[in-house]
Amino acid sequence: MEFDNNKYLILLNKISAGDEAAFTELYKEMSRKVYAFALNRLHDPAQAEEIVVDTLHEVWKFPDRFRGESKFSTWLLGIARYKILNTYRSAEPDHDDLQDFEQTLVSADPDGFALLADKQRHAGVQDCMDKLSDEHRDCLHLVFYEGYTLGEVAEVQNVPENTVKTRLFHARQKVKNCLRNYLSREG
Repeated sequence: MEFDNNKYLILLNKISAGDEAAFTELYKEMSRKVYAFALNRLHDPAQAEEIVVDTLHEVWKFPDRFRGESKFSTWLLGIARYKILNTYRSAEPDHDDLQDFEQTLVSADPDGFALLADKQRHAGVQDCMDKLSDEHRDCLHLVFYEGYTLGEVAEVQNVPENTVKTRLFHARQKVKNCLRNYLSREG
């Protein structure tokens, strides 16, 4: 399988030689994609920005690690995924602040119940997604939010394409059943 990586190979060669302008060009082109990927997983803009910096710093330090065997973006998001997993491993459990919860309940809108119901549904979907394993959640995100093919997801996750298909099937089933339970409780 061939990919159009010539542009990135040229930039990486220049980065290897210490060309800061080439790195700036790469950063401008790829930082938003890495940020969106990290934000979807971490739900924290500051942490997502750290992942962007750490990921692209890795590219700056070791540009020769890209061998062109996959799309450059697949390789780059693989680095970001590794950085995100390290962030999860080192994170302490976070707790919602009571004042934030009170502010969520207080609404100046005349239809506060509808706002609360929407917020609960969103939280329900997020809770269902959070119950998925990292591999299942990554599959869903890469396919449905990033538009990756199954083959590209297999490369990012370093598994066979059939494993990706199985993960997607099980992830959709788990989310569907979880949402069905939420909706049945709502009445």
